[in-house]
Amino acid sequence: MKRREFIKLASAGVIVPSSAFVESSPKLNKNDPVILSTWSFGLPANEAAKKILDKGGNAMDAAEEGARLTEADVTNNSVGIGGLPDEDGFVTLDSCVMDYTGNCGSVAFLQDILHPVSVARKVMEETKHVMLVGKGAKKFALSKGFKEKNLLTSKSKEEWEKWQKEQREMTPHETHDTISIIVQDKNGDIAGACTTSGWAYKMHGRVGDSPLIGAGLFVDNEIGAAAATGLGEEVIKTNGSFLVVELMRQGYDPKAACEEALKRVIKKHDGNPDFQIGYVAMRKDGEVGSAALKWTFDYALLKKGKNKLFTINGMLNK
Repeated sequence: MKRREFIKLASAGVIVPSSAFVESSPKLNKNDPVILSTWSFGLPANEAAKKILDKGGNAMDAAEEGARLTEADVTNNSVGIGGLPDEDGFVTLDSCVMDYTGNCGSVAFLQDILHPVSVARKVMEETKHVMLVGKGAKKFALSKGFKEKNLLTSKSKEEWEKWQKEQREMTPHETHDTISIIVQDKNGDIAGACTTSGWAYKMHGRVGDSPLIGAGLFVDNEIGAAAATGLGEEVIKTNGSFLVVELMRQGYDPKAACEEALKRVIKKHDGNPDFQIGYVAMRKDGEVGSAALKWTFDYALLKKGKNKLFTINGMLNK
């Protein structure tokens, strides 16, 4: 018996034995890869990921490559090189990956390394740990052959110097702050990656949701995956991506699962949060969904060979 059937009968006063409540796994989507990512820069990230799949790469290979493309884009001021720095002028990066086996790795507060997503994958595959941070993460990256690089571009430095004079607090929705990418390969296996330079002009040492498994990203290969963007502090408080996946396990479709997770946030903030969170989700059968709190939110979807940008309205828009 599915969860919703169980609830319907129980609310009608019908006594149903607990043994009848069995969750059903979604059907498997095979030989029809799906790539889902956040924001408009997800479009080129999806294309990069597709090239890896076309060459026989798996979902984790593709997700990493999509994230790497965005990390290397100097015109993007919220991910990788060219990211807006913290209040002290340092570009600090957070990233995580999770594969279809449930293995995962992440780095936080990493400086001077161009591709934190690839360092996170090294942590996952070549250490017994899940997360490395700060100087330790950088030391590990250098030991694995990553090269030190100044990530503060002249444009981002100019923006930081301008901000120093104004001292205006930036909000996460002013800089899109994350690319999250979820990939299902031809075998039906799902993996994901999340990478960011974080909240512009944040306190030195601040870490958001992006490197935290269960907050910024979560993958359960039996059910699906979810990822987040927006105000990381609030995503962390509700363990957002894990919650979305668990709701899909209970029978919610991907869109409804994203919306239900956001309803929890709305309730905690008396119906009117003054920040943005967006979720994207992919179910094992290849169905995707998304939801956001306010304003609008863009996600990129590559499915059946077509790569398209979708814009959705926030749940609280009037």
